[in-house]
Amino acid sequence: MSRPQPDDWQARLRAMLGPDGYTPDETPDAPEAPEDGDTPVQKAPLRIIYERKGRGGKQATIITGFEIPDDMVAEVAAKLKKRLATGGSARGGEVLIQGDRRDDVRKALADLGFKTKG
Repeated sequence: MSRPQPDDWQARLRAMLGPDGYTPDETPDAPEAPEDGDTPVQKAPLRIIYERKGRGGKQATIITGFEIPDDMVAEVAAKLKKRLATGGSARGGEVLIQGDRRDDVRKALADLGFKTKG
């Protein structure tokens, strides 16, 4: 009995897939293009401030300068809290992250597409 060639399964798979690499039943998800004026854009850089006063000596990292609606600020806060595994809140167009996390916040905001300062 002859052994099957190692690339036989690959050739059969290519024959089943279409030229774009999808089976006939699958269709790739088309990226949604943002509609003009639908998505607010943050143009000015965000300021990252370290603060201890008025908090019983506890440290806090505060992000200010958002030019987006408050509900989107709350979404950014939720993403930051989840990514940094820390507590925080979003109030009045600002995001408060518990602890001195300035460097971590700067990196996380850059990954989310925000420019930072300070």
